[in-house]
Parts: sequence; structure tokens; C-alpha cells
Amino acid sequence: MGVAEEASSRRESGAPDRPEPEGRPDLDDLHARLKAFEGKPAVTGGTGKDPVNEPMIRHWCEAMGDGNPAYEGPDAVAPPTMLQAWTMGGLSGHPGRSPAYDALFALLDQAGCTSVVATDCEQEYLRPLRPGDRITFDAVIESVSTRKTTKLGTGYFVTTRMDVRTDGELAGTHRFRILKYAPASTRSVPRSQPQPHPRTQPPSHPRPVINRDNAGFWAGVADRKLLIQRCTHCATLRFPWLPGCNHCGGDGWDTVEATGHGTVFSYVVMHHPPFPAFDPPYAVGLVELAEGVRMVAGVVGVPPDKVRIGMPVRLEFRTVEEDLVLPVFHGGQAEGSIHGGQAGDPIHGGQAEDPTHGDQAGDLLNGRQP
Repeated sequence: MGVAEEASSRRESGAPDRPEPEGRPDLDDLHARLKAFEGKPAVTGGTGKDPVNEPMIRHWCEAMGDGNPAYEGPDAVAPPTMLQAWTMGGLSGHPGRSPAYDALFALLDQAGCTSVVATDCEQEYLRPLRPGDRITFDAVIESVSTRKTTKLGTGYFVTTRMDVRTDGELAGTHRFRILKYAPASTRSVPRSQPQPHPRTQPPSHPRPVINRDNAGFWAGVADRKLLIQRCTHCATLRFPWLPGCNHCGGDGWDTVEATGHGTVFSYVVMHHPPFPAFDPPYAVGLVELAEGVRMVAGVVGVPPDKVRIGMPVRLEFRTVEEDLVLPVFHGGQAEGSIHGGQAGDPIHGGQAEDPTHGDQAGDLLNGRQP
């Protein structure tokens, strides 16, 4: 039974209503006050801090691994999915945010909905944006949902719609939805009950999300193979796995097994926040494989502060749990077996196999011990 239904049932049965916490509005009154914000502006007269420009397009395409030729050359257009990027205010923000948006959040905070999580966005593209286009935008509070209960907690979904224009012409719309909620409380164990024993097993490692588009990749990893998709129409390699080719649009594909050689294209050393099964600091790298594609994976075998851009690395597979194998990249001059749990290794407690070097590379990638 939801909160509103429970309150209604208590009124019908004659039971006294539970008093609302001091300072918090009644639920029926709160919903009416929240709905009154619908249609009010969130941002008025916003302007992009930079015109549409080639450097940002290039950086975006490099980060996304998108080699579409439409985004290069004298007649280049910006990737449609960059729509929101041209409106971002950076660390200094935008001066045009309306008081209504702040008042809406203040009302939700007062009601105990002090936490927020982004849930989804929707974009509609009406015309291409080209280098030199100047961006203006307005945003409106499009809708506030009824009270919803989720696993995170109970609160309200707030949707804003941004209209993005150039030269006064509508180029696209961007809908952004958040959940503003009161975190679900955890039930405490009464002192009279025996306390659970502290955890003696290491925390479970996060699991990859496997779907029909990437199942073949993870099946290859389980067999100690790093498989790269190859378009059967234009032979372009792609990673991560996708249902279609970004270069030609073809939907046919086969796979190529990576040699396991690569270099660190970029990296980050994680210190905070801590996650179960990871022991900071540890290095996570964007590795450019010899085949030309890039992938994100842990960099092991060297202290995190010794990882460098351009550093050569070699693939190895780690059994982090009985039924979970993950690819990582070894950055040290390996001699013999590399064991899990070394300083700088992001995956502790796992068994590491020999790095793929010399004549052993083929054996290791095929799951055979040298």
C-alpha cells in the first residue's frame, strides 16, 4: 500500500492521521504545489559558451570511437548526440537559471526528498549543427510526477525540456529526467537480537552487463580470447561491440582475435570513492590495441603512479571469481607468472595468468597453459 492510499484508508476507518513531520507539507498539498511548477521556465535566454566547433567535435569522436566521415572536412556536421554538449555551462555554470527551478528543488528538499539521481534523457534532432553555429536555448519544467516508490526511496520524477536553437531555428530538443527522493531507510537490528557475524568472505566483484549485442565478447573472454567485431561489408573493426557498423551502416559482422598488444592511450588513478572488491589506489586505462580500437580495462603489474600515456601493455586474463574472468593489461616487464593481489592491481584476490608475450601469446589467448 502506498503512502497516499494508507492515509486515505486511515481516514475512512476513522483512525487518527499520523502527524506529518514538523515543517513538511501534507502529501496532497505537496503534490498540488509541485504540479504548479509545470510549464514554468527552468532556464531563460541561455547561450552556448562556445559556438559549434571542430576541436570539440574531434574530441567527442575520439572519445566515442566514432569515425563517421560526416563529422570531418569542410562540410562537416556535429554528431547529433552532442546536442546537450553545446549547452553545458562548465564549472562556472550558466547565469540564466530561473528562480522557479530552485524553488521547486527547495520544496522537495523540505518534503524530505533530499537525494537526486538522473534516470534518463530523450533527444529529438530537427536540423544538423555545423561548425560556427551559435547556440541559444531555453528550458521548461515539463512535468512533475505523482509520488513514486522505488528501490532507492520514495519521491518525484521531474522532467525538464530544453529547446536548442541556432539562428533562431529549432535544432533539437533534450528532455532530462531525474528522481528527487527520500532515501529508503534500512531496518536496524534490535539490540536484543544476535548481531550478524562480520563478513569473512571478500566482497563479490561487480558483474558485467551482458546482452544480445555483447554476449559474444564475454563468451570469448570466458575462453581467454579478446574478440573484436569486424564489419563484413567494409572490414572496419569496432569496439565496444555494436549491432551495426558506424562507418558504413552495415549489420553483418564477424570477429578478429586481438593479439593482446597495446599502449595506454589515457588513464585515471582511482582513489575515491571506495567500492567493494576494489582496493584503491588502482589504475584504469583506455588502452589502444595494436588493431587500432580502444577499450577500458584495469592496468596492473606497475604501481598506479607509474602508469603513463604511451606505455606498452600486454593482455592477460584474470579469474576474479570461480565463474568470472576479466581482461586486464599488464604494464610491467613480466617474468614468469603474475599473481593477483600485488600493489597497484585493481582486482585483488584473483589469479593472474602469464601475460601474453613471445610464443606464449597464442596459447594464453586460446586458454591453454604454456
